[in-house]
Parts: sequence; C-alpha cells; structure tokens
Amino acid sequence: MVTFSLERTAPLPLDEAWRRITRWSRHADTVPLTRITGVTPTPTRVGTVFVARSGIGPLGFDDPMEVTVWRPPADGEPGLCRLEKRGRVVLGWAELEVRPGPGGRTRVRWREELRVRFLPGLFDGVLRQGSRAVFGRALNHVLRQP
Repeated sequence: MVTFSLERTAPLPLDEAWRRITRWSRHADTVPLTRITGVTPTPTRVGTVFVARSGIGPLGFDDPMEVTVWRPPADGEPGLCRLEKRGRVVLGWAELEVRPGPGGRTRVRWREELRVRFLPGLFDGVLRQGSRAVFGRALNHVLRQP
C-alpha cells in the first residue's frame, strides 16, 4: 500500500477549480490506456459511482470508485470529495480538496492511498513514484482545461 499527496495552486476561484477537478471523464485524458465511464447519473453526489477502465481490450481491469464524501465549496469555505476505490485490482481511497489560496487563487490537494492487489510491497516505491507522476499530470491537465 502506498500513500501520496499532490498540491497545486491554481489561478481560479474555488468553485471553478472544484468543477474542473470533479469532471471525472477529464482525468482519463492524460492517463495512458484509460477511459472513465459513469455508472450513476449526474450530478455527482454521495453514492455516485464511476469506473476507470485501464488496459487494451480484454487485457485490462476496472477501477470502480464511489463518492463517499461530497462537500462542494460554498461561501469561501473549502470543498472536499472522497472516493473509495472498490475494484478487484485497485483498492484504497482518494481525497480531492480545494481551499482558498494566496491572492484569490485556489489551493488544490489530492491525497491518495493506493493498493494494487497481487503487487508485492517490494514495488511500493515504484508504484508511489509512478502514481505521483501520472496523477500529477492528470491534475495539471484538468486544472488547465476550461
């Protein structure tokens, strides 16, 4: 199991940063060989489920996630979303948070605990570094896309 955290400061108001980081399908734009499908009708709320499918054809796996905390930012207060990963291969959780930053910007934090079933702990360092790189790139991308 690995844990990691990413932080960014975006030149966006809280509600816009929140909207961008919670458009789930946009996360797959930069994650190789991955697409995201919604299972629960929009809008996102507690209980929303979506699936990240990684791989090519039958050589892949599903990473179903459920929203267990959904607190959009309001009146300048921070926003928090928690996702529970409920797959057969990928387990853990992710938290996405937006809070006021310096100069009217927004601080975005992504915290994640990730476990890949059948992957020995010997590979935790590689998994941590790879995850930080992939999810950091995805976070940068969604924050830049209107």
